[in-house]
Amino acid sequence: MTSQEHIKEQLKRIKLTLPQHVSLVCVSKFQPIDAIQEAYACGERDFGESRVQELKDKYSALPNDIRWHMIGHLQTNKVKQIVPFVHLIHSVDSIRLLETINREAEKIQRRVRVLLEVHVAKEATKSGFTPQEFEHLILNHPTYPTDYPWVEIVGVMGMATNTNDQKEIRTCFQTIKHCADMLPISNPIISMGMSDDYHIAIEEGSNLIRIGSSLFGERN
Repeated sequence: MTSQEHIKEQLKRIKLTLPQHVSLVCVSKFQPIDAIQEAYACGERDFGESRVQELKDKYSALPNDIRWHMIGHLQTNKVKQIVPFVHLIHSVDSIRLLETINREAEKIQRRVRVLLEVHVAKEATKSGFTPQEFEHLILNHPTYPTDYPWVEIVGVMGMATNTNDQKEIRTCFQTIKHCADMLPISNPIISMGMSDDYHIAIEEGSNLIRIGSSLFGERN
């Protein structure tokens, strides 16, 4: 089976498992351009990257109707490099980053869509607002949308603990969904679920999943 046939088959298999309301972001980080082109040829337009330089390089090399998602940790000093074209930033993990995105977006007069990242996993390497910090932000700063007029907060993102304990994974996703329910917007994006746990994530309310290794194979 060729690489293109493999990606086509995997896309078909994954999409058969998705309810109509759930969208797919193809996690293309560390994948070569030709692998992305193969998924693109199958009709995919949403791709996720975790590093700013790689995201910029692929944006320049690939069709301009691709919707690029920043799914990795974003340093404030690199925000201005992706603000002109990024479709959605999943990983807003601090007030400082929110302020930086707003400032850089204002400079070019482009409103940028973001998700607030919720940290529920046990791994310290994962970032985001704790549920307590998230609640404080939403409940004690009810005017936050007007504080950041060049940022459109459209939902939340989160990752479950890396474990085989499905009960713990489910609890993580339930907490992320609870945070999404606090947002003063209708139908928020709930970005949770990856190759190993997206079925559970969907059961717990996810409407946007991020799939990489199941689609493209293991990353280099």
